[in-house]
Amino acid sequence: MMRTVTLHINGATHMVTADEDTPLLHVLRNTLDLKASRFGCGLEQCGACMVLVDGKPSYACTLSLWQCADTAIETAEGLMAGETPHPLVTAFLGEQAGQCGYCLSGILMSAKALLTHTPTPQRAEIIAALEPHLCRCGAQPRMVQAVERAARAMAGEPA
Repeated sequence: MMRTVTLHINGATHMVTADEDTPLLHVLRNTLDLKASRFGCGLEQCGACMVLVDGKPSYACTLSLWQCADTAIETAEGLMAGETPHPLVTAFLGEQAGQCGYCLSGILMSAKALLTHTPTPQRAEIIAALEPHLCRCGAQPRMVQAVERAARAMAGEPA
């Protein structure tokens, strides 16, 4: 059934009319032109579609539009909002933590959720937060270092 849903994405409000079972990922990419979240498997197995819904990592490939009504949704595009990028973006660039980049938007969102709730995470906590993401490029050690670097920067310490 078609219905209109109010979505709050990266601080902006959008009214979207679509079938209520439409996956959030489809709306993000095809209706709102937010391309950072990617379709990987469609089965919550790879994390390429990860977004934050009310601050929690969520798979946009299986999350229905109806489930997102009146929630706060953050995508990787939100990390670039404002005059300066989020410290995670700077840290990932500094550590050269991305190879092909297919998984990066989802990884960045999970890392942001971690740093929001645990500003000074232990290495094991970082690894656990990034574990749901499939990355075949072998950049995982640099990704962990980048999250550590972002945590230091957010705490006002030298990166």
